[in-house]
Amino acid sequence: MEVSLIGSSQSKVGATELGYRELGFCSSKVESLNVVSLRNKVCFDQIGKWKINTRLRFTPKAVKSEPVRSTEVSGRNRKSKLLNGVKLYVGLPLDIVSDCNTVNHARAIAAGLKALKLLGVEGVELPIWWGIVEQEAMGKYEWSGYLAIAEMVKSAGLNLHVSLCFHASKEPEIPLPAWVSQIGESEPSIFFTDRSGKCYKECLSLAVDELPVLNGKTPVQVYNDFCESFKSSFLSSMGSTIQGISIGLGPDGELCYPSHHQKAKDNKIPGVGEFQCYDKNMLSNLKQHAEATGNPCWGLGGPHDASTYDQLPTSNSFFKDNGGSWESPYGDFFLSWYSNQLLNHGDRLLSMASSVFKDTEVEVSGKVPLVHSWNRTRSHPSELTSGFYNTCLRDGYEEVAQVFVRNSSTMILPGMDLSDEHQHHGSLSSPELLLKQIKKACRRHGVEISGQNSSVSGAPGGFEQIKKNLLSENMSQSTTVTLR
Repeated sequence: MEVSLIGSSQSKVGATELGYRELGFCSSKVESLNVVSLRNKVCFDQIGKWKINTRLRFTPKAVKSEPVRSTEVSGRNRKSKLLNGVKLYVGLPLDIVSDCNTVNHARAIAAGLKALKLLGVEGVELPIWWGIVEQEAMGKYEWSGYLAIAEMVKSAGLNLHVSLCFHASKEPEIPLPAWVSQIGESEPSIFFTDRSGKCYKECLSLAVDELPVLNGKTPVQVYNDFCESFKSSFLSSMGSTIQGISIGLGPDGELCYPSHHQKAKDNKIPGVGEFQCYDKNMLSNLKQHAEATGNPCWGLGGPHDASTYDQLPTSNSFFKDNGGSWESPYGDFFLSWYSNQLLNHGDRLLSMASSVFKDTEVEVSGKVPLVHSWNRTRSHPSELTSGFYNTCLRDGYEEVAQVFVRNSSTMILPGMDLSDEHQHHGSLSSPELLLKQIKKACRRHGVEISGQNSSVSGAPGGFEQIKKNLLSENMSQSTTVTLR
C-alpha cells in the first residue's frame, strides 16, 4: 500500500518514523523563505501567511514505532523508489503562482525542490486555479506560471500531482475569474443561496451546470475547455512528470453543498449547517420535481422547520431523532431530490474529466468530505445539509461510491487523523464510524481510496490515528493522508 501525507508549514510531524528516516516539519515567520535539512528534518519557514503543504508517501511496512538514527540512513536509501522506503510528496503553496502568472519566490522553490530530491522525495503537489489561468476572459488561458513550475519540477527529477481548482480561496485570497464574478454581480443566481437569500460566491451552484449562464456556455462546457487546454499545454508531461489530476467538485474542491461555510467558534458545538437550495435555478428544479411526483406543494422551498448554520438539531423539528420531519414522506422526497442533485453534479464533472484524460496515463480523482458531526444521531443532520442522504435508516454513500466507480475515479477522503475520543462530546460525532462506513461502500464497489487528514490543526493523537487507518484491512492500494 502506498501512502501520502500532505500538510502545511504550520503542521509539525515530529519524531515520526517512516521507514528509513525521521521526517519533521516546522515553520516560523522570517523575512525570507528557507528550506533546510537538520538531522533528517525538513523545515519550511514561511513568509507571512504563505503556506507550504507537505506530503509523505510510505508503505505500511515502513511505519515503525522506534526511531532510527540518522547514521543508519545509507546512500542507497536516498533513492525515491525503495522497497519499504519513504516516498515524500511536498504540496506547493496555494499561491505559488501570482495573479500575474509569475512564480512567487522562484529561487527558493527551485532550491527547495533540489533539497527535497536529495532527501528522497517522490514529487510535489500543485494547485492550479481557474481564477488565475482564465482570469481575464472566457477561453483566454495563461499557463506560463504553472508551466514554469512543471519545468522546475521536471528538472529536479520529481513527479507532479495537479489539483484543478474551480473554486475560490479565502486564505490566501484567490478569487474566481473576474469575468465570472462580473456575471455573478448581475445574475447572483449562478451561486448557491441559503434561506435568508445570502449567496455563497466561492463556487458556482450545481444547478447551473448545464445552463448557458457563462456568456452563452454552460459551466461544464467551460470546465471541459479548461481541462482540454490544460491537457494540450502539459501533454508532454502527462504520464511522466504528471502522475495524477484531482478535479474540483465544489466548495473547497469537495463534492458537497457549502452548508457549513460559517465555521463554529473554538470550543463551541458545531451546528447542523443549512440547506443550500434557494437560488432560482435550484427552486425551479425542486418545483418541477414536486409537480412530477404529484405533490406540487412540496416544491415551494426547502424544509420550513430545518435548523440554520449554527443551530443544534433539537432547535427545530426537522432533524429531531424521534418524530422529526426527515422521516416523513415529505422529508424523504426533499432529501432524495437534494442529494441526487449533488450526485448528478459529481457524475457530470468526473465523467467530463475522465473523458478528457482517458487517453493519458494519469489518475483522475475527486474529494468527498468527512462530515462527521452529529452522525451518532438518527438523522445525521450535518450530512443531510451537506448533500449526503445518510441516516440510521439509509446508507447514503453507496450511491456516492457508484458515481466514482462509474467514472473510474479515485475517491479522496479527509479525516484520517481524527479519532472519536477527541471530538466534542456534545456534537455526537464519530469520524471513525463514518470513515469505516465510506471505506466499506468503496470496497464493495471497487473504488480506490486516497485519504487525507482533516483541516483541524494538530488533531490530538492524529498521527497514531493515521497509522491505525493505514494499516486497516479496508484500505486500498493507494492511500493519501493530508496534514494541514
